Amino acid sequence: MPLEQFRFLIPGVRDVIEILIVAFVLYRVLVFLVGTRALQILVGLVVLGLVYFVAILLKFTMITALLGLIFTYLAFAAVVVFQPEIRQALARLGRSRVIAFLAHPETAAVTDEIAEAVASLSRQGIGAIIAVEGEVSLNDYLESGKEMRAAVSADLLVTIFTPYSPLHDGAVVIRGGQIIAAGCVLPLTQFPVEDRSLGTRHRAALGLSEETDAIVIVVSEETSKVSIAMRGLLHRGVSDQQLREVLAGRSWPSVLSAETPQPVGS
Repeated sequence: MPLEQFRFLIPGVRDVIEILIVAFVLYRVLVFLVGTRALQILVGLVVLGLVYFVAILLKFTMITALLGLIFTYLAFAAVVVFQPEIRQALARLGRSRVIAFLAHPETAAVTDEIAEAVASLSRQGIGAIIAVEGEVSLNDYLESGKEMRAAVSADLLVTIFTPYSPLHDGAVVIRGGQIIAAGCVLPLTQFPVEDRSLGTRHRAALGLSEETDAIVIVVSEETSKVSIAMRGLLHRGVSDQQLREVLAGRSWPSVLSAETPQPVGS
């Protein structure tokens, strides 16, 4: 009889499945937020929640009232603050191998062309910056460059960035399987950059990645190294295979774990 009273504490098969699903979702959310400013904001919100709980226990009326007022509008503020992360998370739902293949069968070919161009530019020590559009439109940045409608080609990309060509100083913007603009001016990061060796291209790549979900590829003219800017972080010394993995959508920052990402824009 005493054991039967606590039978509700013994989880059933359905309860175990539900717990595992919730745990997996929470784990994926934390993995997605690691290395981003959103994680810092989330930690701040948790701290506010703990302060609110302690204030209730200690009966600090004023603090409780103020925090209660903040939490009342917190849901609306969270939508604004986490807008880029929410947009990227929803976009990533469609980036499974099967869905991505069905939706964009040309992805593999485009990835090969971009990777081949980046490898060639790196070997020749030619500086370049390529922005691959995500779910957020890059139309606002097209006016600063020259609009194009050309299929993504390694030879064309190398030609654009060849020194002394009319468009070599700006960024190339790629949408789907097309180069839609070249010579574009991108916004520089507004955050302090600790590494003084980073030039304008890297700062522009960081700036665009802070405002959009684009994947921005940079080839350094000084070191010939390849970097990728995503979600406000700059991943340096990226290999050809890592670049292909990211462009193909099979992996995101985790694919760059061989070299610790450097949050130079934080």
